[in-house]
Amino acid sequence: MGNADYECPRRVSIPPSKPFFNSLKSGLKETLFPDDPFRQFKNQSASRKLLLGLQYFVPILEWAPRYTFEFFKSDLLAGITIASLAVPQGISYANLANLPPILGLYSSFVPPLVYAMMGSSKDLAVGTVAVGSLLISSMLGKEVNPNENPKLYVQLALTATFFAGVFQASLGFLRLGFVVDFLSHATIVGFMGGAATVVCLQQLKGILGLVRFTHATDLQSVMRSVFSQTNQWRWESGVLGCCFLLFLLLTRYFSKKKATFFWINAMAPLTSVILGSVLVYFTDAERHGVQVIGQLKKGLNPPSLSELDFGSPYLMTAVKTGVIIGVIALAEGIAVGRSFAMFKNYHIDGNKEMVAFGMMNIAGSCTSCYLTAGPFSRSAVNFNAGCKTAVSNIVMATAVMITLLFLTPLFHYTPLVVLSSIIIAAMLGLIDYEAVIHLWKLDKFDFIVCMSAYIGVVFGSVEIGLVIAVTISLLRVLLSVARPRTFVLGNIPNSLTYRSIDQYPVAKSVPGVLILHIDAPIYFANASYLRERISRWIYEEEEKLKISGETGLQYVILDMSSVGSIDTSGISMFEEIKKVVDRRGLKLLLANPRSEVIKKLNNSKFIEHIGQEWIYLTVAEAVAACNFMLHTCKSNPEVEYNSQDDNLLFAVLILSQVTTEARFIRMMMGVKGRGGNPRPTPSPPTGKDPDEDTYITAPAALPSSSLVSNYWMQKVLAGLQGRKP
Repeated sequence: MGNADYECPRRVSIPPSKPFFNSLKSGLKETLFPDDPFRQFKNQSASRKLLLGLQYFVPILEWAPRYTFEFFKSDLLAGITIASLAVPQGISYANLANLPPILGLYSSFVPPLVYAMMGSSKDLAVGTVAVGSLLISSMLGKEVNPNENPKLYVQLALTATFFAGVFQASLGFLRLGFVVDFLSHATIVGFMGGAATVVCLQQLKGILGLVRFTHATDLQSVMRSVFSQTNQWRWESGVLGCCFLLFLLLTRYFSKKKATFFWINAMAPLTSVILGSVLVYFTDAERHGVQVIGQLKKGLNPPSLSELDFGSPYLMTAVKTGVIIGVIALAEGIAVGRSFAMFKNYHIDGNKEMVAFGMMNIAGSCTSCYLTAGPFSRSAVNFNAGCKTAVSNIVMATAVMITLLFLTPLFHYTPLVVLSSIIIAAMLGLIDYEAVIHLWKLDKFDFIVCMSAYIGVVFGSVEIGLVIAVTISLLRVLLSVARPRTFVLGNIPNSLTYRSIDQYPVAKSVPGVLILHIDAPIYFANASYLRERISRWIYEEEEKLKISGETGLQYVILDMSSVGSIDTSGISMFEEIKKVVDRRGLKLLLANPRSEVIKKLNNSKFIEHIGQEWIYLTVAEAVAACNFMLHTCKSNPEVEYNSQDDNLLFAVLILSQVTTEARFIRMMMGVKGRGGNPRPTPSPPTGKDPDEDTYITAPAALPSSSLVSNYWMQKVLAGLQGRKP
C-alpha cells in the first residue's frame, strides 16, 4: 500500500440518503430475515424454486434422498429406546395434567410424525412435557374441575393445544422468533426448577395413596392438603413408591457414571411399569389401597376436531393457557434442540422449529393429543442412543402405534404410585443446582431473576412465577437502555489506543482533554440521563483539575463508536450538550460516529453547527488535534487552525503527538530508541518552534507505506515555523 493511500485525511463519511421505502425494506429484512432465507432462490428456475420452497418448509424432502441404511440402523435403535421411555412418560404426564392416560399415548403418535417431516433438529424427541402438563392442570383446573366435568376439561385442553399451535406457527411464519428470547437463560433455569419442585410436591398424592388432593400448586396449599389427611395415608403406596423411586435414581446415577450405560436409564421407567404391574397383579395390592390406571382404550387416535370448543364461555381461558404453554414449550424445545445441535456441529433454524412445533400441535389437537414439545430427558436418551436423523421419531411413533393397537390392556394394573415415581425422578433432573451456583458466581442480577422465578412458582403459582421472571428480565433490559454506561477513556502508554481508565489503571488521561465513551444507542429513554451524566463528568473533571492545578479542561471528546442509532431526543441531547460546553468555554469533538448516527446528525444540521472539522474517524486523531491546539496555538494566539487545508490537518494530527507516535512508529519499524543501537535510517528533519524553547523532531525516516510522505513532513515543519516549504 503506497503513500497515496495515506497522504489525504480520512473524513467521516456521511452516507447518501436512501428513499424511505428502501430504508424501511432494508430495516425489515435485517429484523425479520437476518439469515436471508431467500438467497437460495436467487437465479433459480420456477421448478427449482418450487422444490426449494417445499424443502424449506418440509426438510425431510431435502435429506431423505441422502438417507442410508447405516443411518436407519442407528435411528431404529434410538427410536426403540425412546419408545420405551415415551410410553410410561406419556401415561404419567397425562395423569399429571388430569387428563385420561390414553391421551398421553396418543400424543406420542401423531406429533412425532409431523415433526419428523417438518423439524430441523436431528436429535429432538417429541412428546408430552411435565411443565406443560402442570400448566394445563393449574390454569384450566381453576375454571373447570376435571373430576366433576371431565369432558369439558378435555375439550378445553385440546382447544388450548390448538391455540398453542396457532401461536407457535404464527411466530415462525412471521419471523418473530425473537419473542422467545425474552425468556432468558436465568428465567428458564428458575422457572423450570420451580415447576419441577411443584410437580414433585403434586406427586405426593400418588406416593401417599390419597384420593382427594388440592388442585392448587403453591407450597402452602399442597402441604396443607397432605398433612390434613394423615389418616388417609397408605403405607403400602409409600413403600412401593419409595422403592421404585430409589430404583430410578440408581439407574440414572449409573448411567451418568458411564455413558455407555445410557440404555439402563432409558429402560428403567418401562421396567418399573412392568414390575409394578406384575407385583400388583400377583399380590392383589389393589385391594390394599394401591390405585391403578385401570382400563385403557384400545385403538389409534380418534379424530377430535369436533371436540375443539370455540363457543365455550371458557374460551379466553383456553386462549391464555395456549399462549403461555406455547411459549414455554418453544423455549424449552428450541433450547434443547440447539444444545444437541452444537454437540454435532450443525445448525437448526429457530423459525422452522416454531412452524414445526405449531403444526404438530395443531394436528395433535385434531387427533386427541394435548401439548407436545421436545422434552430434555427424552431428547438426551435419543442423542445418547446414537440417532442420526428425525427418523428416530418415526420409529418411536410406530412403536407407540403398536402399543395402542395391541398392548394397552397390559397397562390395566399399572400402579399410579409407579407413575408418580417416574415423574419425580424425571423432575429432579430439571432442578439444575450447578446452573444456579454458576449464575451466583457470574452475575448476581441473573441469580436474582432465577430465584425470583423459582420462589414465584413455588410459593405463588406457575403463572405468577413466569410473570415475575419475565418482568424482572424486561426491567433489566429497560435499565440497560435507560441507564447506559459512560466512562472516561485514557491513553495506553506507548500506543495510540484509548481505553477505560477504570478497566486499565495504566491508561493516562490527556491533559486538557476529557474523553467520554457512550456505550449504547441514544433514545428518548436515555437521552435525559446521558445529558445529565455527561454534564456531571465535565463538572467533576473541571473540579479535579482545579484542585490539582493541572492544565484546565479545554476539549470534550465523545467516542461514538458504540452508539449504533439515535432518535430525535438523542439529537436534542447533543444540541444541549453543545450549549453546556459552549457556556463553559470548551470545545466539543465527536469521534467515530456510526453511519445511522452521522446521517441523522447531518440531516438535523448539527454537523454544520459543530463544524465538520471537529468530527474524527478515531479518538487518536481527535486527541492529536486537541494536543496540537493546546501545545501550539496556546503559545502563539496568532496561529489558528485552518480547517480548509485538509492535507496539512492530517499531517499535523500525526506529528502533534511526537512523544507517543514516534515511539509507536519506531516500535513498529523495529528501530530502537534511547540507549539502543544507532538508527539505520537517515537523520530526520527537525524544526524549532519560535515561541517555545523546545524542538519538534519528526519520526525517523519512514518506509513507502508511511502515514505521511516526506513532502508533508516538510510542509508541517514549515507551517509550524511560519515559512513556506
